[in-house]
Amino acid sequence: MPETALAHADSLIRTIPDYPQPGVLFRDVTPLLADAAALRSVIDAMIAPFAGEFDVVAGIEARGFLLAGAMATAAGVGLVPIRKAGKLPRPAAAVSYTLEYGTATIEAHDDIADGTRVLLVDDVLATGGTLVAAHELIGLLGGVVVGTAVLMELEGLGGREAVGDVYSVFTA
Repeated sequence: MPETALAHADSLIRTIPDYPQPGVLFRDVTPLLADAAALRSVIDAMIAPFAGEFDVVAGIEARGFLLAGAMATAAGVGLVPIRKAGKLPRPAAAVSYTLEYGTATIEAHDDIADGTRVLLVDDVLATGGTLVAAHELIGLLGGVVVGTAVLMELEGLGGREAVGDVYSVFTA
């Protein structure tokens, strides 16, 4: 991946202070998503370390969906959406966790066969609560997480220590 393409993609990520609450620096990736070349460069970068090792991509609501959908299409594999509680008509498993500014629950359908190799994807790794819960959720459904990829890791918040091995395209 040309460094200039990833540098351009990184330059499109905006930092929004005090959102969704005071003291939080929200990383807005929507300008990156709107730029086709930038989006393609990060999708390719997120797939590369795991190419050929996964059967489906699981994306965490909501921005993780966008990345996971593009990654699944580019890799020629299926997509497993991981949703916030109450959004699915037939949730098969649910896991609750703590965020840096509250608590939440995620759910998923049982649309993967036992032993399915899953590449887990989200937009930002902060404290790691969401990804730890998603790892547990995939396990409850019988899947095997073979890799975890994020667009951006917020260093110093303990996410990597909580989740373990994570591939991140960018750090902040």
